[in-house]
This record gives sequence, structure tokens and C-alpha cells, in this order.
Amino acid sequence: MDGSSVATIGFFDGVHRGHQYLIGHVMAVAKASRMHSMVITFDRHPRQVLNDDYQPRLLTTLDEKLLLLARTGVETVVVLHFTPEMAALSARDFMEDVLKERLGVAKLVIGYDNRFGHDRRCGFEDYMEFGKEIGIWVIRSQAFVLHGINVSSSVVREMVGEGDVERARDCLGYPYSIMGTVVHGLENGRKMGFPTANIDLGDSGQLVPAPGVYAVRARTGQSLAYHRGMLNIGTRPTFGGTRLSIEVNLFNWADDLYGQELTVCFIHRIREERKFDTMEDLEEQLKRDKNQIEQLFNQETE
Repeated sequence: MDGSSVATIGFFDGVHRGHQYLIGHVMAVAKASRMHSMVITFDRHPRQVLNDDYQPRLLTTLDEKLLLLARTGVETVVVLHFTPEMAALSARDFMEDVLKERLGVAKLVIGYDNRFGHDRRCGFEDYMEFGKEIGIWVIRSQAFVLHGINVSSSVVREMVGEGDVERARDCLGYPYSIMGTVVHGLENGRKMGFPTANIDLGDSGQLVPAPGVYAVRARTGQSLAYHRGMLNIGTRPTFGGTRLSIEVNLFNWADDLYGQELTVCFIHRIREERKFDTMEDLEEQLKRDKNQIEQLFNQETE
């Protein structure tokens, strides 16, 4: 292999099956060309630099994204620090200064809808023309279509935002997850025999699924062992709550979770959050929810 690379570029939020398909295309071209395969991404969403008020709702944190990219088998992942100066570059200047001169890109595989540079009016034909002038061969990749849908980060975000975690899992290729720290709550669940861990996402910018009750799998810290559980996202209307909270009850778990980092994977949405007339009614519903979730997990393992 020579020192040149076949690369693709993008934010790659979620590293979903569309991204995986694109990166597979990169690796196939690299192998045929006897070059290195490369994915180029950014440390933060470009809109955060262009708009101070923009609050991203991301499918993955940077660390999660890098782990998922590594799992694709691509040889090199480059994380660019996105700055106002970089945002000001035209597509041609970005291709010449960053891709060609700095990173040694010889072939660039473009996603079907990808645009970069401050002149985002430019499209594939423009990139091809710039590439001819600069010395980069530009290749267009096709969309990854699943059940008639072009899989994209925005499509997956919409599914997660609606609580449709099953379809989101199909598009991602893995269950959608969030990561946060367990903090003290009101302990209403403990009084009903369902002690919950309250999860604080901090300033991670992670997208929170729609309010409701979910079947989940969760693990603590760096542990590889996942535990069954049920999770509620909502305002706890039965107790007169107004602030959104994320509370998970891990089945058959007795240890203290306070202060620990918890990763929660969403498997199924069981029902919407609703207000109950009494705590006893809520407790009975929680028992039914747990039984339903246990049955779902048992069916998956049969």
C-alpha cells in the first residue's frame, strides 16, 4: 500500500447502518486501490460553532461514536477540531488544504446527501470538478435503504424522539442507548417496592426518547454484564411532578448505584406515561409492566 488514503467525511452521529454501508464502500475501494481506509469526522456538531444557541440532541457522544467507528474495521479515524476558521473554508479549499495536503486523501467517497464547506450549495458534481483540479478522485455512494426509508441520522432521531426505539434499533443496527450518572431522587419507587436509579445525563447533549415506560438493559461503569430493567421517562404526574426525569428499576438488583455511571439500552416501549388516581393503582400497573417486560425478554431468549 502507498501512503495515500481513501476517505469519507461526515459527523457520523449514531454510526447507523447507512454510515456503516458508506464506510464499507470506503474499505472496499481502499482494498481494490491498495490504499488505506479513513473516516474523517468532527469533535462537535458544526452547527454548535455556527450558532451559539444551538443545543444538539445527539444519538452518540464523541467517545461512543469513536468506539462504533472503530468497530467498522476502518483503518484510520481522524477527528478534526471544528472551528470558525474551518467553517469559513469553501468546499474547494477544504478539499485542497485539509483533505489533500493535510490528510493525504487520494479518493473521496461522498455520502448520497453529504455537503460540506461554507458554500453548502455545492453538490456532488462540484466536488467532482474540484477533485479533478486538486487531484482527488471523488466517488458517490448510494443511500442505504431499509423498509423503503433512506437511513439517516435525522430519521433515527425522529424515531427515538417519538419513542419508536424498535425501528430505531433496526436503522442503527444496535439498541439506542444513553449514558449518565445515578443521582438521588425522591425515592417514590422504593416505597412501592420498585427502587429506581435516577439518571442525570449532564451536558452530554444526548437525545432523550419520548416519555413512557421502556424495557431496557443496563450496565454499570465498564462492566460488560447487562441487567434487565424497566425505565420511565416523564414528569411523574401521579406525584404532581413537572420536571422531566429518567428513572430505571433494575430487576433483582440490590447494590447501591448512587454515583455510578449507567449505560441504558432501549429495547421496547411498553406504554405511555400516565397519571394514576392512587399510588396503589400505580403500584399495580408497575407490577403488570414488569411482568410484561420479563415475558418480552424471555421470548427473545427462547
